[in-house]
Amino acid sequence: MNDGAGRADEAFFAALAQPGVQGLRAYDPGHDIVALRRRFEGTHLLELGSNENPYGPSPDARAAVLDMLHALHRYPDPLGGDLKRALAAVHGFGPAQVLLGNGSHELLMQFAQVFAGPGQEVVCAQYGFAVYALAAQAAGAALRVAPALPRSHAMARGHDLAAIAAAIGPRTRLVYLANPNNPTGTWFGADAFAAFLARVPDTVLVVVDEAYAEFADAPGYASALALLPRHPNLVVTRTFSKAYALAGLRVGYALAHPGLVAVMERVRESFNVNLAGLAAAQAALGDAAHLRWCVARNGEQRAALARALAARGWFVHPSQTNFLLVEFGPRAAAIEAGLLAAGIVVRPMTGYGLPDCLRVTVGTADENRRLLAVLDERS
Repeated sequence: MNDGAGRADEAFFAALAQPGVQGLRAYDPGHDIVALRRRFEGTHLLELGSNENPYGPSPDARAAVLDMLHALHRYPDPLGGDLKRALAAVHGFGPAQVLLGNGSHELLMQFAQVFAGPGQEVVCAQYGFAVYALAAQAAGAALRVAPALPRSHAMARGHDLAAIAAAIGPRTRLVYLANPNNPTGTWFGADAFAAFLARVPDTVLVVVDEAYAEFADAPGYASALALLPRHPNLVVTRTFSKAYALAGLRVGYALAHPGLVAVMERVRESFNVNLAGLAAAQAALGDAAHLRWCVARNGEQRAALARALAARGWFVHPSQTNFLLVEFGPRAAAIEAGLLAAGIVVRPMTGYGLPDCLRVTVGTADENRRLLAVLDERS
């Protein structure tokens, strides 16, 4: 037996991996937030880089987590039955149309794993969520990126549905869309999406990532859920990480045709949603008043922050999310470094091909005032 210890490094093991994984880079979550918390221990680190809900989850969700502590030695429901039934009731579908995930990130990866592969293609939009490209590459599928709308468009750098439709070819198996989109914050209307979907072959799955849908209130915007009964190839994913403020528990879900869900269940990891996550998500779903309050506060602060940033001369992309994509120009990196030095974390966008931009989570009124004050001092 050869002793390979001397040559066992990352490159050695990468060569043993499947072709799609060999050139894959891990998802970049941004700054090492745990290290930054330690660095700024004793002061107030302002975390505006991950699009979290600063108002926190429903009190009912907190109580549900505490109530589960006595049962941590037990496995969670492997089917997630109670949460599935609650989601089905809220959205008006059957439980067999609900697929649970360890966050929607897990599901987005698995759709490519199941429905795309070598010799096939995945289509997504320029400036779309980074996970779509990772999912295609990990599955060994080719990625076709449709150009985004121009900066001069009302939905600057948002999805160009016509270009996405044109990118669909005979080898396409999967299309990823986000509405509203991360990282741009832009959105497309219900009529435009219905027209787009009518152009897509039945054999091509269209996955609409609606992680930020609860924040959207623009005229003409509507969830893709209304089109599910007429389009078996449509999938809608959602998450409890954003508006419901349960990012730490990692609970996501998809709604789709029962047959599609049944196929996906074949690869779903056992117990992929933990005990506390199941309980907290169900409780949060039942507290509609808290959700409405969070969404209303976010809407107020999003508009106020956008006005304040624009008044300082920066281009602010239109947003229906809980963040703003802001074009700071060639000094973006220096501005980001200055914010970080002052204990304010925002998200650089170089990895998205937008080096002149920073993505800024909408905070509370006090948090946004602090952000603006530091920007005035350091920019």
